[in-house]
Amino acid sequence: MKKTSLFLLALALLGSCTSGPKGGDFTVTVKNSLDVERADEMVEVPMTDLMARIPLVNDEEMYVVCDAKGNEVPTQVTHDNKLLFPATVKAHGTAVYTVSIGTPEPTSPAAFGRHYPERVDDIAWENDLTAYRCYGPALQASGERAFGYDIWVKNTPSLVVEERYANELNPETSEQIAQLRREKRYDEADQLYHSVSYHVDHGNGMDCYKVGPTLGGGAAALLDGDEIVYPYCWANYEILENGPLRFMVRLTYNPFAYQGDTLVETRIISLAKGSQLNCTTVSYSGLGKASPLAAGIVVHPENPDAYTLAADKGYISYQDLTDNAHADNGEIYVGIVAPWAKDARYQPFAAAEASRRGASGHILAVGTIAPDAAVTYWWGSAWSKAGWQTADEWNTYLGHFARKVGSPLKVSY
Repeated sequence: MKKTSLFLLALALLGSCTSGPKGGDFTVTVKNSLDVERADEMVEVPMTDLMARIPLVNDEEMYVVCDAKGNEVPTQVTHDNKLLFPATVKAHGTAVYTVSIGTPEPTSPAAFGRHYPERVDDIAWENDLTAYRCYGPALQASGERAFGYDIWVKNTPSLVVEERYANELNPETSEQIAQLRREKRYDEADQLYHSVSYHVDHGNGMDCYKVGPTLGGGAAALLDGDEIVYPYCWANYEILENGPLRFMVRLTYNPFAYQGDTLVETRIISLAKGSQLNCTTVSYSGLGKASPLAAGIVVHPENPDAYTLAADKGYISYQDLTDNAHADNGEIYVGIVAPWAKDARYQPFAAAEASRRGASGHILAVGTIAPDAAVTYWWGSAWSKAGWQTADEWNTYLGHFARKVGSPLKVSY
């Protein structure tokens, strides 16, 4: 019995933290000023502050973060040399975390993305809740007009995007499909295509969102009067972070003319574990004066009135019935949180433009961006087949998210 007890204790300690062997511990206090719990929300501590208190001696040493109960929490070193970890803090509460030197437990990736040159330069990324993609120069060169963000729904915490692309783009399968069609065996070709296509739900979600020549699921654009100055596909990219807790990419766009100036747009997009929303920072080099900026969501004719404009609460949202809604794809709840927006509106297309774009219009969160400034907002989605029941539930999430943006967790040490 004594040996058994010692063995169980040893097993318990494998999942907990002990004091660092060198230099003592670094205690981090995280405070929540809101009346709602903040669960697994990412916080950062500069590595320079940690090194000043408990310096790492060599490249083999690493920092370990534990909560007040001694349980280790996952970490990531960011591109700008900070230690990132999820904090959980009760309403109007504080939580204490301890950083020490040790060997972190292996962490399964919960955020990942990459460039897919095999699919006309897509950049696609995901976390444990949802997935997205944007389009690159090879698609633009093809002449296809796609300006906004695409949404890939999922109902599993596992990472699925790599597998979806691998199945869809498998050259042997593609050749088999082509051969069947050459032989006019169309039913067999369609059956094989549907067995590998990411436009079909194989049990973990799919791509059933229609972007077209619109802002899609949350892209931003300058306005010239009421006209949207649509961005096209990215020209250059740099992946800044790639898990295990957060994906981040910097995109730059080709120069374009705007009110007599030549501008270059830069976006930094990040998606962290546990969040339905991407954080995106937009800036324009060459902008000569303060200008109107909109972040928008496409409105489709299948559900033209299912939007909420809540600029006073910091968000807008839309209930999308998905592409091929008759196929029982569920519903996609799309939202933008934009604290800088002073106005929110529905902007319909004229009949000819609606036909050309395959959409009724956009809902827009509208504000102003100044020269040499950057604007940050959040955009993303949820799926009715991944635990989300109603548009009201989604709007509640967006409202709470906007409040959290306005009252970020306070980190002290």
